[in-house]
Amino acid sequence: IRFASELSALEKEIHTARHRAREHLDKLVEENMALERHAIEESISRAPEILVRLRSHTVWEKMSVSLCFTVQGFPTPVVQWYKNEELITPASVPAKYRIESKYGHSISCSDWTVICLCQVQFIILKNILIFSCIVPLSYDVCFTHIDVQFLEKFGVTFGTEGETLTLKCSMLITPDLKRLRPRAEWYRDDVLIKDSKWTKLYFGEGQAALSFTHLNKDDEGLYTLRMVTKGGVSEYSAYLFVRDADALIAGAPGAPMDVKCHDANRDYVIVTWKPPNTTTESPVIGYFVDKCEVGLENWIQCNDAPVKICKYPVTGLHEGRSYIFRVRAVNSAGISRPSRVSEPVAALDPIDLERTQSSAWAGHMKFLHFYNGTLDEFLWIPGPPTNVHASEISKTYVVLSWDPPVPRGREPLTYFIEKSMVGSEGWQRVNAQVAVKSPRYAVFDLAEGKSYVFRVLSSNKHGISDPSEITKPIQPQDTVVVPSAPGRVVATRNTKTSVVVQWDKPKHEEDLYGYYIDYSVVGSNHWEPSNHKPIKYNRFVVHGLETGEQYIFRVKAVNAVGFSENSQESEAITVQADAYFLIACPSYPHGITLLNCDGHSMTLGWKAPKYSGGSPILGYYMDKREANHQNWHEVNSSLITRTIYTVEDLTEDAFYEFKVAAANLVGIGQHSDPSEHFKCKAWTMPEPGPAYDLTICEVRNTSLVLLWKAPVYEGKSPITGYLVDYKEVDTEDWITANEKPTSKRYFKVTDLHEGHTYVFKVRAVNDAGVGKSSEISEPVLVEARPGTKEIFSGVDDEGNIYLAFECKEATDASHFAWGKSYEEIDDSDKFKIETEGNHSKLYFKNPDKSDLGTYSVSVSDTDGVSSSFVMDDEEFERLMALSNEIKNPTIPLKSELAYEVLEKGEVRFWIQAESLSPDSTFRFVINDKEVENSDRHKINCDRSNGIIEMVMDRFTIDNEGTYTVQIQDGKAKNQSSLVLIGDAFKTVLAESELQRKEFLRKQVFFVLTVQVVHLTVSYSFHSASASPLKILCTEEGIRLQCFLKYYNEEMKVNWSHRESKISSGEKMKIGGGEDVAWLQISEPTEKDKGNYTFEIFGDKESYKRTLDLSGQGIFIRPYLYGVFSWIKQNRGKVIGGLPDVVTIMDGKTLNLTCTVFGNPDPEVVWFKNDKMFEFNEHYVFSLEQGKYASLTIKGVTSEDSGKYSIHVKNKYGGETVDVTVSVYRHGEKMPEIKPGQLAKPRPIPPSEEGLKPEGKAKSDK
Repeated sequence: IRFASELSALEKEIHTARHRAREHLDKLVEENMALERHAIEESISRAPEILVRLRSHTVWEKMSVSLCFTVQGFPTPVVQWYKNEELITPASVPAKYRIESKYGHSISCSDWTVICLCQVQFIILKNILIFSCIVPLSYDVCFTHIDVQFLEKFGVTFGTEGETLTLKCSMLITPDLKRLRPRAEWYRDDVLIKDSKWTKLYFGEGQAALSFTHLNKDDEGLYTLRMVTKGGVSEYSAYLFVRDADALIAGAPGAPMDVKCHDANRDYVIVTWKPPNTTTESPVIGYFVDKCEVGLENWIQCNDAPVKICKYPVTGLHEGRSYIFRVRAVNSAGISRPSRVSEPVAALDPIDLERTQSSAWAGHMKFLHFYNGTLDEFLWIPGPPTNVHASEISKTYVVLSWDPPVPRGREPLTYFIEKSMVGSEGWQRVNAQVAVKSPRYAVFDLAEGKSYVFRVLSSNKHGISDPSEITKPIQPQDTVVVPSAPGRVVATRNTKTSVVVQWDKPKHEEDLYGYYIDYSVVGSNHWEPSNHKPIKYNRFVVHGLETGEQYIFRVKAVNAVGFSENSQESEAITVQADAYFLIACPSYPHGITLLNCDGHSMTLGWKAPKYSGGSPILGYYMDKREANHQNWHEVNSSLITRTIYTVEDLTEDAFYEFKVAAANLVGIGQHSDPSEHFKCKAWTMPEPGPAYDLTICEVRNTSLVLLWKAPVYEGKSPITGYLVDYKEVDTEDWITANEKPTSKRYFKVTDLHEGHTYVFKVRAVNDAGVGKSSEISEPVLVEARPGTKEIFSGVDDEGNIYLAFECKEATDASHFAWGKSYEEIDDSDKFKIETEGNHSKLYFKNPDKSDLGTYSVSVSDTDGVSSSFVMDDEEFERLMALSNEIKNPTIPLKSELAYEVLEKGEVRFWIQAESLSPDSTFRFVINDKEVENSDRHKINCDRSNGIIEMVMDRFTIDNEGTYTVQIQDGKAKNQSSLVLIGDAFKTVLAESELQRKEFLRKQVFFVLTVQVVHLTVSYSFHSASASPLKILCTEEGIRLQCFLKYYNEEMKVNWSHRESKISSGEKMKIGGGEDVAWLQISEPTEKDKGNYTFEIFGDKESYKRTLDLSGQGIFIRPYLYGVFSWIKQNRGKVIGGLPDVVTIMDGKTLNLTCTVFGNPDPEVVWFKNDKMFEFNEHYVFSLEQGKYASLTIKGVTSEDSGKYSIHVKNKYGGETVDVTVSVYRHGEKMPEIKPGQLAKPRPIPPSEEGLKPEGKAKSDK
């Protein structure tokens, strides 16, 4: 049994080995046959056959164009190009034409397929060029040609120091032969990159990759992948930006870069580096250089104080050891991270190896040292060095260099350097403690502004040489200065995220490391670095900018000493793709779908290219081939203008595949991927065919909108709806988004998961059931793009309603496609579209209820920018109301036309607007007749407060009628009328006459009861005709008056106070009228108390009237002399804010607000139609700070129409103001402004408490 088991296992191993050997042999045979296929001529020749013909092109002036066609034949056809029947020879005009042929795209055993290309540069405008080609039969055998087509390419990349990164590029290699493979080469700024500690290269399986193990700013630059074949080179380039890592100390500079070692010798090396860009940090003040022996990790700082230039001579190295170096930058905030370390350098004399020769003497090796043919073996003390000179001069040190002595001897040499200040006779040894082994040395500690001379001595174990020749005087100074600022900076458009910046070089550009470019958003005053490693050219493409934003740029030059001043800022530029770069061939169509088949023809549909190439797509070309056939044949010679086409003359039951290419003015774009194999068999199923042209738009965080076109094949009954299915990528279960089929050809899918990727499909439904599924959509990441904008509505200054959309990503070639219900709008009678730059508006010409619905916009030549807007009833009514207000503007009024009677009986008509501009006009109209400003009608306008008034000096019975004020301010108008007819007019007239007679100076009479004391009455004629003294309170004070039958100034009278005669003056003024004599006491005080006597002198006797104003008579209150003014100022009143008439649409909120005043604070009560009403959620009353009273009516209805009154009163009286509210229904025309109720406040008399009098009077003879 054991033997049988082992035998069985052995047989299996032998079988496996035979199988593997056979597979290996098959592969070898296949490779050999593939190689022979490209080299062996077939015995049967075929004449050339053109498969895809030349097609017409229309291009812009100074642009390139590629003309291409496909031909097959064997041996390889020779193609000749002609222009206007003249042979094209590229050698005659090498910069104008480039002709190439691409072989091997379609290869069979019997013939060759050749794709021929002619590229023409600098087309001349307005010339129609006719190109043709002749393909003669050729018997030449071609050599193998390998074509490399880049598929997925690396783009402009941004990294940060310390990160790992890989640049990848996938490609299609035709033919893919293992023994004939192209060579992949990577370059940074045209310098070949090799495998190293920092970079790793990979090429295989159709992919080339460059990996960075630890990014540094040294890695920044333009990277180029070149695929080298025997037939030529295919290459692709993109820029890599490397930002500074976060500083270890806030505000510290970025790390230096590009650390290199020069002039290495036995104990000396010069280290150089490039400075970091300090756009956002404080300037660099110096650098520290560190060294480390290879194999150790002990870093030693070489300089005690920061060195200010980007070069430093490091001394004190140990001979024979290797070192690496790094540099750190220093500013006021701190020290930067260290730079990337330099390449290792050995401390050796580079001349030793060149000088050493070997010779064999007598069977053993003995080394002799030769220099210029001279034998040094017998020399003991060396000679002096020669050619001592300063190889480098700076402000802080001088580097001396010299040649070793000739002859030098066989023993190791060291050197001593001596210096002497010019003018002195002494010499000072510089390196007394340390011997110098290298033929150069950096001398420090030199006095600024002084000149020195130097000499060098050689030394070995046998002794010291004589001094060398003395150098010329050397003064320490900076020979390299800070560069001057670059000149004019010009920024031009490039792509939608980049700008080309060019500048004039500085006047002195020697020893420049390069330039740094900074950019800033206009208005931000914040600068950011564009490049982090100096560039050597005066042109740079700044990437990573935001589309639609405005930027300015500046440039500074840099060398070993430091930075120049910043250049002047460029002019602001908006980041958009330049039209020149936009004009190109369109991208490839995709999603070819079979929509119908009748057994002899097929109807195909496809999706338009994602990018049009900057020019409208004119149409499509389609190619076809039968399954298992190699060659493609064109379907149409003229353009297909739609994304659907019926291919005729097909063979029933045969399988076909198709591909489509789009064309614009520039030319024909790439072909789509070949479709799947479609069988030409008639469709007879009762269910519908597939929907097609699935489009996904309005991708947001949890939703998107799916659009599609109706199936071409409906089945046996009309389509009744559609079902939308979706699923996450890499899952199997489909989810139906709508339970019931939707009749629309769009659907918004909601409740998706943010950050997840989905695919979608659509199925049409008819009475027979659910039809074929559409093609599955491309995967979509459900995530809103940063800065996503939506459609918004508005009304312009002319009252036109519009929808607007802004797209910063839009280019000059972009098209804003507006739609209603996701169908493109083409009704010019109802809509108007205006697009300017990256803004587009859809105007409604005659808006009505039919305009309700969903509106959408999509922007071509962008990454799917789109949005939608639902115009519902509420939004439509809001826009219509706003439009009506703008088209028929009214000047808002604080108060309608009102009147008031002034103290002299004048009548003032006034109106107050919310605001009036200086250019506003107005006019007063009385009974349809305009009145002008005159003495009788005094018209005035206070535009700052919006008050227009007219004062009528005399109001008579002739003034009955209608009063109107008409106002115009720009386009806005308004008017207000007041009707004074009948009882209303009589009321105003009576009040005017009463004020004129009784209140000539706004007087208020208070007749007080006076107690008479010591009154002596004479019953003669004179005594009986004189009344007792009475008190009249006026604004000036107190007036004592005595009424007589007659009185004139010639009568002899006398007024006395406390038996002292009163003389007429400012304090006490004596006067009288026809029937009254009076004494006016102005501003009475306590001193004015006492007895007052009025005495009339007759022929024989006199008559007296006496009034006691002492404590027993009338007690004079502080307000007594100004009681009228006091009551008027302190009674309850409405100061302003309420109009007479308010017209409002139902459903709105009405707010009646006014300011009330009174001392003490008045009581405020609201009435509706003279009845108090309860306050609730509908009626809300508020009184803030005791003076701001408001009544708010929420959601007014027609029942709220009526008269509303505010009642304001305290003990000194008050007033009532009426407001008439008129409510009109929604949709009704706003009623014309009608005359309102009388606008004057109705007075409320004071209470007894406010008017209570005190005092007593007496009369005697």
